[in-house]
Amino acid sequence: MEMNITFSERAAQEIEKLYPNAGEKNLKLKYDTEDTGCVMCGVTVLWFVKELSESDEKIETNAWPVYVEPSKNVFLDDELKIDYVESAHCFSLKSPGQILNARMSLIDKTIN
Repeated sequence: MEMNITFSERAAQEIEKLYPNAGEKNLKLKYDTEDTGCVMCGVTVLWFVKELSESDEKIETNAWPVYVEPSKNVFLDDELKIDYVESAHCFSLKSPGQILNARMSLIDKTIN
């Protein structure tokens, strides 16, 4: 099955507010394992990146394309929704069956 990612209206508005040029950047849904000590203990985050890997897969969404690493798809679900949690000032990643990250960060890795 093909992966489907959608942004809630609130999440899209928040990204546009924070990054008015978001459509000009590469947005990546990253399964980050840095400093976790184990590949199974990663956390999903959103990154704006300068460069994409040759293996990154482009997923069309209702807002901007999102890139994912196919080798990390095992940690994701086929149907994903990115929402914004106003009370916590962060994003969330959900599927119909679970919350993958209730407090997901959006980090601009294009800034040095």
